[in-house]
Amino acid sequence: MTDLEVVARGLVGGERSFERLRCHPRLPLVACSDSERPAVHIWDCGTGELRELGSVGFTSNAYGDARGWERAERTPAVAWHPDQPLLVVAGEDGLRQWTPAGVSEPEGAPAFAFYRSLAFSPDGQTLWGSPSFRDGGGGWESSDVLDLAAGTIGVGPRWDTGVAEHPGGGLVATLSSDQGATHCLFARVDQGSAPAVMRPLRRALILDCDGYETPLFSVDGRHLAVRGNAYDNSVEVFEFPSLRRVLTTTLGDPSPGYPYPQEWRDQMQAWSRHNIAFGARPGVLWIATPTGVLVEVDLEIRQAVEHDVLTGSRLSALAATATGELLVAGSEGDLVLLSVLSGSTRNCTANRDTSTTAAAAFLETTAEVPDDGDDLETHLVLTDGTRTWEADDLATTTEASSTDPTWLQLQAAINAAQVRCE
Repeated sequence: MTDLEVVARGLVGGERSFERLRCHPRLPLVACSDSERPAVHIWDCGTGELRELGSVGFTSNAYGDARGWERAERTPAVAWHPDQPLLVVAGEDGLRQWTPAGVSEPEGAPAFAFYRSLAFSPDGQTLWGSPSFRDGGGGWESSDVLDLAAGTIGVGPRWDTGVAEHPGGGLVATLSSDQGATHCLFARVDQGSAPAVMRPLRRALILDCDGYETPLFSVDGRHLAVRGNAYDNSVEVFEFPSLRRVLTTTLGDPSPGYPYPQEWRDQMQAWSRHNIAFGARPGVLWIATPTGVLVEVDLEIRQAVEHDVLTGSRLSALAATATGELLVAGSEGDLVLLSVLSGSTRNCTANRDTSTTAAAAFLETTAEVPDDGDDLETHLVLTDGTRTWEADDLATTTEASSTDPTWLQLQAAINAAQVRCE
């Protein structure tokens, strides 16, 4: 059994709490999203202590009673530079950046743009933003590629929900969402080219419905977790590079469907949308709960162990630091840094070798979507972790059962209707 030790404890000032934690990939820094208003607070989580360093706030009022899409549209997006202590934040007033020297407008980027999702390229030379704000558009059919050195904005592929870099390098995962189905897309990233552009690959995951969070890779690159969705409050984990699904679970009772009754909305709010993390130990997923308990899920032996962390406080966010420690936020304003004592030795060399092998193996089994492939879906080979479909398969299938995912039932019904009309 794994033991957890409290390394440091912080108390957020005022009546604030944090609803999302985004740790820097290499430095002991964390960006904490305020639960009360559009603001992001930066904390130092190194040297065995928690210390607030600064904030990026926007002039808007508090969230108040805003929920769902109304709340999401006002929530700032954040992106850490992969190497430097630099955080870019997109909010209602445009783009801002934080460094230890203070807050400023980022050079080479349109200060007016309010991107819903942000990510740095792995080399840190390019900033990716979605949806596109080229020419004042704001369209979801493409993204923006910001060359920060040249100050230019180019065209990128469609994506809408964060970007996760595979630890093996040269490969990222993101989402392209629709109400019926969401594609978890993988893309090759050419290292050293400026600007860096995501080049979508043919192999992709298909997830039922929409409403997912940014995908999450394990430290050794052998697992991918996806938190969502809008209707089932689910967690799914896939092996990588096989994309075989090894875990699917619903947090709380299944949703009765839309529109949500009040009791379901209350339950959805009780479970954090940012409550999963991979720590230093490969093959272990951590899940934060509304009861103050951290659940340790061993994906290899299919066992779960509960750890009491904040009794009487809902865990509102969870993340893993660059050194593999766990950082949890509580609804009463607590911020706690935890060290995983047993079975947690972080073998960086072994993890690096394993992740590099996994990324290379995935790239060998697929190819880039053609540059002129305007209709992305016609080029994708899709899997839900159990079955695989070529594009031609989905274009002709006319049968689906009530136990099949919603997107497959809809596709079969549309195809069957077209056949009847011919």
